[in-house]
Amino acid sequence: MPRPLPSGRPAPLFDVAATRRIEQAAAAALPPHTLMRRAGLATARLALALAPHARTVWIACGPGNNGGDGLEAATHLHQWGLNPVITWLGDEARLPDDARASLQRARAAQVAFSDQPPELSAGDLCIDALLGIGATRAPHGRMAELLARLHASPATLLAIDVPSGLQADSGVWAAPKAASAHPQPHTLSLLTLKPGLFTAQGRDACGRLWFDDLGVSDPRAPPSAWLNAPPPTAPRPHASHKGSYGDVAVIGGETDAARGTAMAGAALLAASAALHSGAGRVYVSPLGDGGPTLDVSQPELMFRRWDALSLDTLTTVCGCGGGDAVAAVLPTVLAQAPRLVLDADALNAIAQDGDLQAALAQRAGRGQDTVLMPHPLEAARLLGTDARQVQADRLAAATALATRFQCVAVLKGSGSIIAAPGETPRINPTGNARLATAGSGDVLAGWVGAHLAAGVPTFEAACHAVYRHGALADDWPPHTALTAGQLARPWPA
Repeated sequence: MPRPLPSGRPAPLFDVAATRRIEQAAAAALPPHTLMRRAGLATARLALALAPHARTVWIACGPGNNGGDGLEAATHLHQWGLNPVITWLGDEARLPDDARASLQRARAAQVAFSDQPPELSAGDLCIDALLGIGATRAPHGRMAELLARLHASPATLLAIDVPSGLQADSGVWAAPKAASAHPQPHTLSLLTLKPGLFTAQGRDACGRLWFDDLGVSDPRAPPSAWLNAPPPTAPRPHASHKGSYGDVAVIGGETDAARGTAMAGAALLAASAALHSGAGRVYVSPLGDGGPTLDVSQPELMFRRWDALSLDTLTTVCGCGGGDAVAAVLPTVLAQAPRLVLDADALNAIAQDGDLQAALAQRAGRGQDTVLMPHPLEAARLLGTDARQVQADRLAAATALATRFQCVAVLKGSGSIIAAPGETPRINPTGNARLATAGSGDVLAGWVGAHLAAGVPTFEAACHAVYRHGALADDWPPHTALTAGQLARPWPA
C-alpha cells in the first residue's frame, strides 16, 4: 500500500533524468511490463482506500506511459468489482510497449471506455493519468479540456506520479492551472520522489502526497536533493552554563527620525527568536538614531552600539530592518564576524555593491561561515535576474547563490531550499501560509543564529532551523493567526 508523506525522515529526491535512469535499470532487471503492473496496482489500491464506496471511477488516460499506469489501474479496479470508466487519448499505433500491453489487458477485462467523462458525485473518484513526468509543454486541445473536467469534478481527485501540467523538477505549472473544486487533491508519486512535488507550486498542486517505490531501490543513484527532516534532539548537559550556548548579536532595526521611519521591530523579533531558541546571551544593536535601549518585555536582551561589539567573538545576525544604514556597517561585519547570518536589507545592500559582494565571497577562504536568507526577490537581486526566473527553478537559484558566494543559501518560500557548496540541496517539507506574515523571516534568522552560536555546523544549523520554523506553524491551532511575535517565543522540543 502506498505510504503518506512527508514521513518525518530524510528522503532522496530524483529529477526526471535520474528517475528515467533508475526506471531503465530496474526494467532491464525485471520481466517485461513489471513496473507498469506494479504502478497500476499501487494506484488501484490507493484509489480503493480513498473512495471505497465510489459508484464510478473516471480515469483520464494520456497517450504515454502515465496513461498506461491508468489503464492498468482500471483493470484492477474492474476485477475488484468497481465501475471504472476510461477516457483514453492515445494512438494505439504509437503507444510504448508497456502502455500497449496495459491497453490490451483493460480491453480483455472489458473495462468501459468512453469519449465523454461520466457524471460523478462527491463520493466518486477521478484519476489524472494524462501526462506524468514526461510533460514538456502545457496541455492543450482535448487534453486541456479533460484536465479542466478533472479539476471541476466534485469527486475526489488522484493524480498519478505528478499532477498533469506540473513540472516534476521545478514545481512550476507549464500553464495557468485550471480552477479546482478540490481543496485537498491527492498525488501518488511512483518509483521516486521528485523535487517539484515539494517546492514552488508543487505542494498546493499535489495536495496529500503518497509514495510507492514499486519495490525498486538503487543505492548507487545520487539524489538531486534530499527532503529535509526533523533535527535530532538531545538534553542539555546539567554541567553547562550560558557560555556553552554562544552569544548572538543582532544588528539592524534602523530608526530615522528625519524620515519618520522606525524598523526596530524586525531586530527585536530576530533577537527574541535567538533568545527563546536557547542562545546563551543576545545583544541588540539598533542602527540610526533614537533606537530602543531596553525591551521591558524581554529584559534579558542587552542593547549595545554595533561598533562596541566584539564581532570576532560573536555570531552575528545582520540586516533585519537595517534600512539604508546597514550598508555602512557591512564592510566591518563581513570582515570580522566568524559566523554570520545575512537577511533582508543586508542582502539588498550587498546586491547593489560589487565590493560588498567580493567581500562576502572572500569569507569562506578565511574560514568564516555565512548563511544567506533571501526571499525570491532578494535572491533575484543577488543573482542579477528577476523573481520569476528564480521561481522557475528554485533548486538551481539556491545552488547558484551558494556557489557564487561560497556559503549556505536558504531560499525561502513554499518548500524552502537549503543549498551549500559540496552538499546535496535539501527541500523543506514543513510550513504553511501562517508564515506569510511580516517578521516571520526575521524570526527564522534569529533561530539560525542561535544554532550557529551553539556550535551546530552551518549547513545543518540552517536545515534544523528551517524545519522547526515550519513545523511550529504546522502544529499551531487551526483557524488561528500566527504572528511573528508568537512564533519567536515558543520553541518546539
